[in-house]
Amino acid sequence: MSAEWFYATFIEMWTHTFMVRGFAVTVLAASVCALLSCWLVLVGWSLMGDALSHAVVPGIVIAYILGFPFSIGAFIAALICVGLIAVLRNGSGLKEDTVMGVVFTTMLALGLVLISVFPSQIHLQHVIFGDLLGITQSDLLQVVILAPLAAVIVILKRRDLTLFAFDPIHASAIGLSTRRLSALLLTCLAMTVVVAMQAVGAILIVALLIIPGAIAFLMTSSFKRMLWIAPLMSALSVTIGIYSSYWYNMASGAAVVLVHGIVFSIVYVFSPRGLDILHRISNLMLARSTRS
Repeated sequence: MSAEWFYATFIEMWTHTFMVRGFAVTVLAASVCALLSCWLVLVGWSLMGDALSHAVVPGIVIAYILGFPFSIGAFIAALICVGLIAVLRNGSGLKEDTVMGVVFTTMLALGLVLISVFPSQIHLQHVIFGDLLGITQSDLLQVVILAPLAAVIVILKRRDLTLFAFDPIHASAIGLSTRRLSALLLTCLAMTVVVAMQAVGAILIVALLIIPGAIAFLMTSSFKRMLWIAPLMSALSVTIGIYSSYWYNMASGAAVVLVHGIVFSIVYVFSPRGLDILHRISNLMLARSTRS
């Protein structure tokens, strides 16, 4: 192992400004998404993250047409999506997952129609899959403002949000407004979706909002420890993913999400439930070999 090999493998990547900017945005966005994912996994709102990630597309297109920053259009579209889901859920009698499916697919279709109707410099592939290496200084500034803001809000309200996640009836009984807590969590979710949009795109955001919380859930039974484990595992996955994309010339956003999935698989296999399944498989194979 020579010094040249070590420099080319681990150091050279950081001499490129676009790589440093892309890594900073992705690790910050992924850490905030991971923090929020702990509550999403417990409340059962994983599909809500998927819905918002798709619903921001028309907001991005309209913001481009009007000359506003993309993040403003995406944030407004996410809030509209949350509002529509709440109104239809409370007023139609339909189940929540049905309402989400109707709203986010309609908004995504509206975004795709706008892209096809209004010629623009918006690349559909970048909207859907992200453009981690094309992150600009203004994108970095938006992420640096929105990501810490969302993190601070959920950390300051973590006790109320945790009680809401585990026992909303008890939270309501002691005087907490579950509607306000739900709205607060959804607003923070909308902010994190906007933050992560640039890094991994509309399709893959949901992975950053679900997988870290699921990994932490498998690793510990303490919610307090989940809030540490999820961001740390997500930051580690981002680092490995970006190094892998640099070494093997892969799509950066997809590589980051793929590493998250691999980490989840490894943690699941070595979790008590995964080890139990492996034990059953080994017993089954031993029984078959004994019969033969």
